[in-house]
Amino acid sequence: MIKFTLRRLLSGAVLLVVVTSASFFLAHLAIGDPTAALLGDSATPVQRAALRHQLGLDRPLLVQFWDWFSHALHGDFGTSWRNFQPVSDQISIRVPVTLSVVIAATVLAALIGLAVGITTGLRPRGVLARVLKVASVVLFALPGFWVSLILVLTFAIKLRWFPAVGYVPLAHSGTEWLRSITLPSIALALGAIVMIAEQLRNGFLEVTHQDFVRTLRARGLSSRRVTLHVLRNASPAALTVLAVMFVGLLGGAIVVEIVFNLPGIGSLTQSASQIGDIPVLLGLTVVTVVFVVVVNFLLDLVLGWVNPKVREK
Repeated sequence: MIKFTLRRLLSGAVLLVVVTSASFFLAHLAIGDPTAALLGDSATPVQRAALRHQLGLDRPLLVQFWDWFSHALHGDFGTSWRNFQPVSDQISIRVPVTLSVVIAATVLAALIGLAVGITTGLRPRGVLARVLKVASVVLFALPGFWVSLILVLTFAIKLRWFPAVGYVPLAHSGTEWLRSITLPSIALALGAIVMIAEQLRNGFLEVTHQDFVRTLRARGLSSRRVTLHVLRNASPAALTVLAVMFVGLLGGAIVVEIVFNLPGIGSLTQSASQIGDIPVLLGLTVVTVVFVVVVNFLLDLVLGWVNPKVREK
């Protein structure tokens, strides 16, 4: 298990370096000269040249990369080209907002998806299984912003159970914090619940008919213990979907944060993209990749514990 853990740590570190390095060069190649967006069309060539010198853009690209990379290793992602504030400070303020919503959505998706997946796996022709099929079609057909708007109109404006927009930090009020993230979390979690439930249901149906399950029943094991054995063998696919969904929820948070006016990294990504603020975009890329690497590392550890054959690959 120790060798398996070290291999996963090493591969995660390599992935982090490769993706962030590639993102640096792709961002500079794609955005090019950002001085037009920063100064406006009325700026003179002299003003634009002065800003390029101030931002260090007149240096060779490899020199710029090494300067950014060496500082990023110490958590310094430079300053924003829009307001010249430290990128690390801006990200550290907004990460708790996005993480609050994404983690709450992931917990919701895991708990409800697990319950629905097990129930429909045990009763594949039941009413809940039919509802799950219809829900999977409807939820994937509806755009994310449309689902968010329906939630706002119903539960915030009509019933007044939750605030329509805004975020309350946990340090200010636990109750108001929970109310402020409930609707955004539900909006993000709905699609993930259906996917996890479908994967777990399919896994249940596949494992239930295997020989070892018939053997367990022939030995007289209770239905509860047989179900636990089936769940252990059917869960890897659902766990993989859950990890992928966590990464997808980080991307989907942009739409939800705009609809609910949340000051998270999604809205920061949108504003930085509009003016080509490369230091902010690179800082957000590093933070996102770190989240992805950590989630995949934890998933590998869980899968290695559930299925020892995974550790041999």
